[in-house]
Amino acid sequence: MAVRCAACTRVSEWPHPEVGCTSCGTVVRIPVHPVGAEPGAGALDGLLPRPGVRGPTGAAGSADGGRAGSAGRAGFSGSAGAQGTAGAPGTAGSPGAGGPADPGPVRPGAAPVPRPAFRPVTIRTARDAVSTAALYLRWLGFQDVRQPDVPPIPSAAVDLRAPGLVAQVDPTTAPAGLRAVECVWLNGLTASATSVYFALAGYTQDARSRADDLGIPLFVMDLTGMPQPVNDPADALVGGGA
Repeated sequence: MAVRCAACTRVSEWPHPEVGCTSCGTVVRIPVHPVGAEPGAGALDGLLPRPGVRGPTGAAGSADGGRAGSAGRAGFSGSAGAQGTAGAPGTAGSPGAGGPADPGPVRPGAAPVPRPAFRPVTIRTARDAVSTAALYLRWLGFQDVRQPDVPPIPSAAVDLRAPGLVAQVDPTTAPAGLRAVECVWLNGLTASATSVYFALAGYTQDARSRADDLGIPLFVMDLTGMPQPVNDPADALVGGGA
């Protein structure tokens, strides 16, 4: 949900505050008045949609952005062509015509890090899933990946930590939900670290949409032990490494 800071007026996204009963486990959500969407801004829940988000919402946003980008490039090419005709013969928009060439889309992040192929480990138990996730994170470039020494919070997911990394591994057969994604994001925010999530059974649509909004890499693992990225932040992490 979107909350506006009373000091700097900046709008940021936070998980809905909730309190769990230590006796029965019932979760009670604290009522909070969210920031309303700006008129005409195309915002959802007070937040602008992120470009390149997968899913139904992301597809619409990408289509609108693609049409706007095409119109912008068409206008620029037209003006460049006029300059090229007035100045020197050549093709509109080409370097010889005096207009700068379109550099094309630039993917954020560094160049792909050369590394040997990942060697998967067959997953037979929940412990195998955790070990595979730890091996994969080391393959990505994270150092000293291990389970924290503190007593774990009662949960189906298993924590993995490394310098600059907070990861969770869900070895159950149920898809990871929205709350799990928000929890790992909040843990990463508290530690000023990258949040990553691994799951055997995939994710709900709400969880995937929220992960795209928050920039959390999501991976799914099959029984052969090969993690696969399922959203754009995960693709960027695989391409650029730690």
